[in-house]
Amino acid sequence: MFIIAAVSACTLPRGAAVQSEIIRNQNNEEAVFSVVPIGQDNVAQLAKWPATGWAGHYHWFSRDPGPKSNIIRAGDTIDLVVWDNQENSLLTSDVQQNVELPGITVSPDGMIFVPYIDQVNVAGSTPDTARRQIEDKLRVVIPDPQVQLTVVSGPDNSVDAVRGFNAPGNYPLPNRNYSILSLISAAGGISGDLENPLVRVIRDGKSYEIRVDDLLQRPSANVILRGGDQIIVEEDERYFVALGATGSESIVPFTKERINAIEALALVDGIDAGRANPRGVLILRDYASKDLRTDGSGPEKTQVVFAVDLTSADSLFAARKFNVNPGDLVMATESSVTSIRTVFGLIGSIVGVGNALDNN
Repeated sequence: MFIIAAVSACTLPRGAAVQSEIIRNQNNEEAVFSVVPIGQDNVAQLAKWPATGWAGHYHWFSRDPGPKSNIIRAGDTIDLVVWDNQENSLLTSDVQQNVELPGITVSPDGMIFVPYIDQVNVAGSTPDTARRQIEDKLRVVIPDPQVQLTVVSGPDNSVDAVRGFNAPGNYPLPNRNYSILSLISAAGGISGDLENPLVRVIRDGKSYEIRVDDLLQRPSANVILRGGDQIIVEEDERYFVALGATGSESIVPFTKERINAIEALALVDGIDAGRANPRGVLILRDYASKDLRTDGSGPEKTQVVFAVDLTSADSLFAARKFNVNPGDLVMATESSVTSIRTVFGLIGSIVGVGNALDNN
């Protein structure tokens, strides 16, 4: 009686649920969740189910190289030097053969003012095209003018390295072929304090993202920047939770864009060989009501338990194609044999204590 009372009064030192405890009510019509075994016969269909925790992929734009020369935009500043070696010139003097016209700001409608020829539309032109255009207009008043034109980029011809860089700031675009890796280099590189960094480009009210590892590994991802782009580097905040008889119980950040079920287990050092039930690795996921389907293209209930059997080759191969979503709970259930051993071990400890007391 002492043994029975002692066992009932104690909480068993078991760190994970047994699989049957979690899914025992799966066939109950009133159950709030459904259980879906992962196999090669359904993994392709499961991949088409609505994404949870994020959009399902990062959206990046394609590389579209432009000409080397830049184009003039509203807000740029233009410095002009006009040369005229004619006597009695309208612009120059007998002492100086040129006149400098510095700091001319391109107006919002793309115009600049040049003496004697009035307004000149330069927006959208390359510096060389604008220079020739001004020379042509000056020939009305100057027989053989020569124009030197320099452009200092304004906001529309610059990009902002907002944060996540060692030297954030505003950077003028030297040409129309300036890549994001060039900007990262100019901004002093990415801050070493960021774990699993993600690059975000904000353009025309839209956001584009890519992980830094992917950006560095894929030459085609080294996209060309445009004036007005804002670049932010921040940590990838996606994570899943590992509980139960896994190698470690923790919040696990995503180390790449997509992580399959086997990779997720690898990130937590697998399952505990002494406690875990290899037939009962479960992935718990919440869906929104709008995601529910009755034709197999989505879940039938908002809570779904995906089951992986590590002793089955079919389930193992399928698990390599089944992606864990941000916010998922990855649980390794405990073997029922382990639970029985735990009880017997506890009973043995209590009996040992009882015997010691009787001997005293």
